Amino acid sequence: MAAASGVILVLLSLLALAAPLAEAQLGVSGDAADLFNRLAPPGGAHLLGTDEVGRDVFVRLLYGGQVSLAVGLSTAVLTGLIGAVIGLIAGYFGGAIDTVLMRITDAIISLPLLPLLIVLAAIDLTKLGLSAEAAASSEAGMIRIVAIIALVGWTTVARLVRAETLSLRRRDFVRAARAQGSTPLRIIAVHILPNVSGPLVVATTLSVGNVILFESVLSFLGLGIQPPTPTWGAMLTNAQEVIWDTPALALWPGLMIFVTVIAFNFLGDGLQDALDPQARE
Repeated sequence: MAAASGVILVLLSLLALAAPLAEAQLGVSGDAADLFNRLAPPGGAHLLGTDEVGRDVFVRLLYGGQVSLAVGLSTAVLTGLIGAVIGLIAGYFGGAIDTVLMRITDAIISLPLLPLLIVLAAIDLTKLGLSAEAAASSEAGMIRIVAIIALVGWTTVARLVRAETLSLRRRDFVRAARAQGSTPLRIIAVHILPNVSGPLVVATTLSVGNVILFESVLSFLGLGIQPPTPTWGAMLTNAQEVIWDTPALALWPGLMIFVTVIAFNFLGDGLQDALDPQARE
């Protein structure tokens, strides 16, 4: 299942990257409205039909995949980096540093995640110094979503890395490195970090699916990346108005979210089995 999920994710990534090529070859548009051809059934150049304003559904799915995969992967990497740094520092140094960092982690874990994301996503960027044009751009929307989710999503990785570091810092090879005069930074980078890379990779991979779900929820609520940039969550929002007449408009983006999240979860499980010798035994 992990291998099959990896193949599916590679295919989805290639299709998403090929969105401009598909748009040119089919001679359709994912952005231009055509009210005379709205809610058209699949056929001809429109492989999956058109949406409520006449835009090609297939091309919009591909462009939406670009956004969802980019947000999911970049946010997962960022949360992994933040969580790894905090976990390594807390686990290696211990004492008051560990206590302070873990209480901050507990405080963030105790917050209701989805309401907090909704509140943060509703912040007006123009009041933070950005121009109205820059605040409305798709790049600003993506950066805001990545920053918001990464701000509260690093706690699981931090706790996992801290637990591994607490175990590793008592090992003989770490004591030998300390006795030879290695600095704490060198010990963490050379001796501890490589040994926690397996769990770190697994946790980061598993978090991609959750990030895609959060991004889809925020886009569904109108607080994510703003139109005309297509996202799977925004496509679901637009489809709810015509779901009884054309249910396929909600089916396709929902199916893409489901397949992508499940594939990342299976891939994470497979990596956990591959990188953990005890699990293989």
